Amino acid sequence: MTQAHVLIPKDGSPDLLFVLLHGAGADAEQMRPLAEALHRQYPRAALVLPEGSEPFDAIPGGGAGFQWYSEQGDDAAKAARLTAAVPELIALVRRWAAKLEMSWERVALGGFSQGAILALEALQQEEQLAGRVLAFGGAYAYWPQHAPKDVSIHLLHGKDDAELPYPALLNAARELMALGADITADVLPKVGHELHPELIERAMEQLRTFIPARLWREAVLAAAEQDKSEPRH
Repeated sequence: MTQAHVLIPKDGSPDLLFVLLHGAGADAEQMRPLAEALHRQYPRAALVLPEGSEPFDAIPGGGAGFQWYSEQGDDAAKAARLTAAVPELIALVRRWAAKLEMSWERVALGGFSQGAILALEALQQEEQLAGRVLAFGGAYAYWPQHAPKDVSIHLLHGKDDAELPYPALLNAARELMALGADITADVLPKVGHELHPELIERAMEQLRTFIPARLWREAVLAAAEQDKSEPRH
């Protein structure tokens, strides 16, 4: 990951960090509509839009876009390349979080297509990397074996997505829910494999209204401690 487009509030320190990952064959510009929506909703947030370090290899000569890992070859080869790409993403997220003095709970990953697959896999492999993930038109490369602890996962998908059909993602979401994951899944009709404005708006609504289970637990514990400290009559 050699380049990144960065937006940081001009006055004062940011209070949130969003790292947004484009799809294969694209570049950071693809994530601009999501970045703009996040900036409107969270003007104090820092936005980092990195570009994949590899040229897109599905087109002879590489084309104009980038990728996080090659999708050429069989499923085993693609899965191995995905696994190999995760440490680089983790290092990038940790580097920016440290630079901005941001705790992991205030970091969120967003991704579309291959970027969403990479973000979801990173949260499966690494605990305390980010508190939320927004996965647009993505998938789980591996069947989930555990639920990321204290991470809110928001899956956003088009019902007409022919490239990564939604049923497999919903099955994975059900499995994660059974494992105790903090997860939402929105499938919108008449939307294909795209970072559609309706999906972005739904993501903004989830960010505004969804209360992470971690905060509920903290509130319950605080209430219990308060109840203990109150005098009995």
